Amino acid sequence: MSAMNDVELARHIAETAGRILVELQGSGLFEGKTLGKAGDRTANAFIMEALATNRPDDGILSEEEKDNPERLKASRVWIVDPLDGTREYGEGRTDWAVHVALSIDGQPAIGAVALPGFPLTLCTGEPPVVPANPGKLRMLVSRTRPAAEAVAVAEALDAELVPMGSAGAKAMAVVRGEADIYLHTGGQYEWDNCAPAAVAQAAGLHVSRVDGSPLVYNNADPYLPDLLIAPKAIAERVLSLLKTMEPVAG
Repeated sequence: MSAMNDVELARHIAETAGRILVELQGSGLFEGKTLGKAGDRTANAFIMEALATNRPDDGILSEEEKDNPERLKASRVWIVDPLDGTREYGEGRTDWAVHVALSIDGQPAIGAVALPGFPLTLCTGEPPVVPANPGKLRMLVSRTRPAAEAVAVAEALDAELVPMGSAGAKAMAVVRGEADIYLHTGGQYEWDNCAPAAVAQAAGLHVSRVDGSPLVYNNADPYLPDLLIAPKAIAERVLSLLKTMEPVAG
């Protein structure tokens, strides 16, 4: 069992998985969707083995692994997405991520989000100071399917839309001060946002569901469809707008 603490372990696993994925991406052996599938499987196998070896008594929930309901009895559960942004990874882009998080009693306690295409890793142990933006607000949206609610809020705030790939990349763009609002209503699972939520909270950002309620993890059904990450003052404006808006079709 590793002598590293939980934050160190999360970061080390995320970074190592990221290096494996970069090596695979540049190998020339796979491309497109085939590369994405190979990346998902390879990174998942490494992460599962690393956690089983170093934290054998903890539960695990992974996007790429058959769910084990025994995790519901555990206080400590690792929630991982071995490759967030499979499409972007397969296309050779940089806006993909590796998520490694530890949920303790349902809370996103510890997290590491590796952005291997940069390369850069952000984690709860060393949260950055989020720089202030004195200019026009910037709203992150999906590259391929922007959520109607996010577009509507952006219009109300006169915010610039910033298309980007994976959930982890978008959340870390707010943490890094490259954008101001990540509002997602298009459906996610716990592995999509647990590590990003942990890092964003550690950096002092507002993190919640779109109704303002907290994110709760290690549920029997891991579907966790919506998310808001933003500086607290901006988040208050977004939440107020959402309460006054009619549901947006699409």
